[in-house]
Amino acid sequence: MKAKATLKQIAKELNVSVSTVSKALNDSPEISEQTKIKIKEYAKLKNYKPNVIGLNLKNRKTKTIGVIIPNILNSFFAKVFSGIEKVADNNGYNVIMCISNESLEKEAHTLEMLSNGTIDGFVLSISEEAQKEHEYNHFKEIISEGTPIVLFDRTTDELDCDKVIVDDFDSALDSTQYLINSGCKNIALISTIDNLSIGKLRLEGYLQALKNNNLPINENIILRTDSSDGLNEKVEAIYANNTIDGVFALAEDDSVAALKFGLKKGLSIPDELSIIGFADGILASRRLSPSLTTVSQHGVEIGEVAAQLLIDRLESKEDHLPYQTKVIKTKLKERESTR
Repeated sequence: MKAKATLKQIAKELNVSVSTVSKALNDSPEISEQTKIKIKEYAKLKNYKPNVIGLNLKNRKTKTIGVIIPNILNSFFAKVFSGIEKVADNNGYNVIMCISNESLEKEAHTLEMLSNGTIDGFVLSISEEAQKEHEYNHFKEIISEGTPIVLFDRTTDELDCDKVIVDDFDSALDSTQYLINSGCKNIALISTIDNLSIGKLRLEGYLQALKNNNLPINENIILRTDSSDGLNEKVEAIYANNTIDGVFALAEDDSVAALKFGLKKGLSIPDELSIIGFADGILASRRLSPSLTTVSQHGVEIGEVAAQLLIDRLESKEDHLPYQTKVIKTKLKERESTR
């Protein structure tokens, strides 16, 4: 039996948008007669048959939300998902969760698979590889087809959609200022998320705090990388070759490494070395000694707000509902690693 073509396949072959194909097959007056004929003839040739995953996708409700997270082992994403699921359940929606594993290819494949009639909209955080490559066409295609997306945490100005973020810049500025106020003058920064939008914003906040206090920017104690590979060796080298009395760590692995090698060097924490981490998982609060002072991102709240934004859009009767960006304020949780 000859395989049936899909709207996306027809659009790709004819070098037009999926929206154009859909409108042409529905005899929309927005499409020229010449284009309609061309698309209809090609669709017939390719054995295209409209069905539930076809032309009326926008008007068909599955009451299902697709969630794509970059990393299931990250406690922050687990908290966000729990918030999404809570709001979805309260509104009669089901949730399908997929993991991109930071892969652009897997992220794009998952979007295509789920948008083919399985879900009504997406809540997602962009993969590291997509942000590194600045590749967002797979999201733009989904949005252009009429499937709404809500981005959280990792976002980009290149996409017109609803977004939920935390105040990364202000949080980093305030955290660094906290260290300065406690007497720190040589504050190292450790980042393994330099490719990510959140990493860049946190770096800017750290640098701004130093400038605000007329402290020199010492590149020798600023560790910026896009991977945890070799992190221990790099952190140990910074400690061995520089005098550091404070550390601002941008991710959980960074926080652990900062604490580990501070203790290894024989520094008293927090009297000789104060550490703040941008992560508030179980590891930071319960399993490390001394416990880490952290920036709490309120992951559950982020998930709740993101899910509600998506559901409000899905159930709105307005055709052009303005996009919103919601900012969730973080909170510094003081523990034993700071004075």
